Formats: sequence, structure tokens, C-alpha cells
Amino acid sequence: MNTQECKAQKFLDLHTSSKLFVMPNAWDAGSARMLASHGFQAIGTTSAGIAFSKGQPDSEGSVSRAEMLDCIKTIAHSVAVPVSADLEAGYGENSDQVSETISLAINAGIVGGNIEDFTGNAALPLFDVSMAVERIRAARKAADDKGIPFTLTARTDCYLVGVDNPFTESVRRANLYREAGADCLFIPGAAEPEIVAQLVKEIDGPISVVMGLKGKTFTVTQLEDLGVRRVSIGGSLARATFALIRKAALEIMQQGTFKYANDQIPDAELCAFFSSVQKADSDAQY
Repeated sequence: MNTQECKAQKFLDLHTSSKLFVMPNAWDAGSARMLASHGFQAIGTTSAGIAFSKGQPDSEGSVSRAEMLDCIKTIAHSVAVPVSADLEAGYGENSDQVSETISLAINAGIVGGNIEDFTGNAALPLFDVSMAVERIRAARKAADDKGIPFTLTARTDCYLVGVDNPFTESVRRANLYREAGADCLFIPGAAEPEIVAQLVKEIDGPISVVMGLKGKTFTVTQLEDLGVRRVSIGGSLARATFALIRKAALEIMQQGTFKYANDQIPDAELCAFFSSVQKADSDAQY
């Protein structure tokens, strides 16, 4: 039986393996099923992609927690592989709110999730470190209370918000989050190979990085050689999809042509794909 507990253990084991794994990010059942069909061992959700699909900006609060969890549940139940959720900053400042979010997310079917220390406040972009640690500790307890080996990822946004000496602060926060119960440490924004290698060396836990951002040219092999354990792609695939929509719209309006359609997947092929994947996932789960 491919139960949530089994999926959770599989996902946690990926982080303790010596090999890097790629966890692409989906925003709906269709994108999740297509990604999973190509052999990825786990799927992440993207809060940005989900927000864009609802016609909303990528910012916490633009999509309510209830709406986000509904989308996460749909994704988690659409594939047989483990799903980890982008839970942003936990949909609340205090630890009780973060704890509740973790509990609700596990109820939705996920086996992992990340909590970030970004506040959304330009004047004070990161939570005070003691508060951030307490939020991770609360998330850990909430996950443990559910009785599954939930993979808790702690994300620190030091590089994205421009703090003084982001390397030192990233290491400090990541190690404190690890002590508080995080299984994986996510440091988006580190762009130089030597910085990534040093983060891997000085942070006591598996490191996750995000690819698909402009200007980053790492390959999977290079990242594995640097010691990275997990790679996600954030909202980049969703953004690329919307880029195609914009390109097609401009072509139609400005040139009066429909060349974009040359790259489409035929309807019959998509119908056959989703029918077969649906049956395979159903057989795997039940």
C-alpha cells in the first residue's frame, strides 16, 4: 500500500541518501502528473505557480491558506510519488499558527513542507532569529504529533532580502533551524559555486537549492559534486508556461498567425496520457 506514511518515509530517505535528487514544482494536478510520469521521485508544490493560476500575485495572503491547501491536496492526491508543499511563512506570524498550518497540510496528504523566515515586511524582512527558531520548533512538534516521518524544510531568505553578510547569517540561521528540528535547509539565492560548496560544508544538514532562475547555470551533476542534496525549480516552470501564453497572445494580436500551435501536444495524446496516468496512480495508491 502506497500510504502517506510510506510516502513520507520514502521522501525522508531521499534526503539521507548520498545522491542528489531533483524535486520539480507543480501548481495543479495536470502539471504534477506530467512531471511525475517522467520519473521524478518526488514533487513539490509552488505557491507562486498556484497564485498565478488563480490570477493572483506571488505574495503570502494573495491566496488564502484554505485555498492553498485545497490546491495542495489536489496535487498530493493526483500522483503516487511523495509531495512536499511550499507553505510560505506558515500563514501566520506566531508559532501556533505555523503549527496549525503544518497539521492541516499533513491532513491534505503531503509528506513534507517548507517554512520560510521571510516576513513580507520591507522594513524588517526576516523574522527575529529567536522567533524564527520557535516557529520551526513548533512546526516540528506539529508534524511529529501526526505520527508520520514528515520532512520539515526550513528556508532562510538572507540572500534574497539583502541582509549584511548573507553567508554568515544563512549559516547561523540554518544551523539553528536544524537544531530546532528541520530535516532539510533551503537557501535560495546563493548563486556562486564556491558559496554553495561552503554552505554545504558549514551547515549541519542536507541542503536544498532552487534552479530555474535567470543567471544560474548549474547542472545537476555540478550541484551533486558541490554536495547539494535536493534541487527544486520553484515557480520557474509556471512562469515559463505563462511566458508561452503571452508569446502566443502577442503573435495572434500583432501578426495574426498561430505558429505557437506547432509545439502543442495533440488532444488525443494528452487524453491518452492522462487516462493512463490516472489509472496507474489509482492502482499504485489503492
